[in-house]
Amino acid sequence: MLADHVGGGFPPGAAAALVDRQGAAARLWGGWAAVVPEHVPVVADTLFDLASLTKVTVTAPLVLLLRDRGLWSLDDPVTRWVPGFPRHDVTLWHCLTHTSGLPDHRPFFRETSGQGVRPALFREASLATGTAGQVVYSDLNFLLLGWALEACAGRPLRRLAREELLMPLGMRGADFRPGRRLRPRTAATEVDGDQRPEPGVVWGQVHDGNAWALAGVAGHAGLFAAVDDLAACALALLRPERHPVLSTGSIAEMCRPQAGQPPDVRGLGWRLQPPDWGGWPASTFWHTGFTGTSLLVAPEVGVAVVLLTNAVHPRRRPDEQAQLRRDVHRAVAEAMSWGPGP
Repeated sequence: MLADHVGGGFPPGAAAALVDRQGAAARLWGGWAAVVPEHVPVVADTLFDLASLTKVTVTAPLVLLLRDRGLWSLDDPVTRWVPGFPRHDVTLWHCLTHTSGLPDHRPFFRETSGQGVRPALFREASLATGTAGQVVYSDLNFLLLGWALEACAGRPLRRLAREELLMPLGMRGADFRPGRRLRPRTAATEVDGDQRPEPGVVWGQVHDGNAWALAGVAGHAGLFAAVDDLAACALALLRPERHPVLSTGSIAEMCRPQAGQPPDVRGLGWRLQPPDWGGWPASTFWHTGFTGTSLLVAPEVGVAVVLLTNAVHPRRRPDEQAQLRRDVHRAVAEAMSWGPGP
């Protein structure tokens, strides 16, 4: 089914894995990592821009790791770790659950970059009219968590992620900022999109404009990884008692309903109960990335699904991307006898 999608031209390329508690039970890849400005095939170790999967593969677990080590509490106000942030009522927990009251998105990259992003976010936060407690999915929450992590750990986010999370998990190919050297192994994303001030193809660097403005390293986006890296991440979550980084209690807390109502129920970073992806158990947790990536973990049945695509290349086709995700996850659920679901 996935081959039919790729063979039909959308997405240009894909890599996927079905993971159980023994490891990757199936892996596949094919299609094109780039079609503009040249054709480059997807191979087994093609690096995909994970986009918002960065939130749940890097930022949320690092927040919980520092909590496990007693370095902070999820009830800490953001202002304790990000001086100058104007909202004293917003905690780390609010950011993890997207209940901070901050707006859903702001294109800071259009007006500033580097150190200018932080005061620009502070200005938006001071003007925000949202109410803490209501779920509004926002990259701003995880931008703040990225800065808070650096302050608490005393290390840059990229280094912290590699030393404390990616390497212990066996995600050896995963990293921020792949750069020109790794561009031939990287799946291209959008051409002439709205995430850059100037037109062009985004290839070998993060698609998200705000992460790009921060030199490719941010708490909400920026991680690149191959399918085996995500399979390693999923395997660790399917075996919480053997997770090399997080405590079993933190994993359980991460995947427990914390805020929101169907169809948008939130754990800590993760979304819960996929509404239209087939008959997955209620304990299933999942997340997507804007570029066409997703990760679903169903601990109750010991299965995870990794889907990496470059679905925004060379242009966005959001309805087809949503249908592809539904098709893939429904196919797995149906094949494993849970039925097609609602």
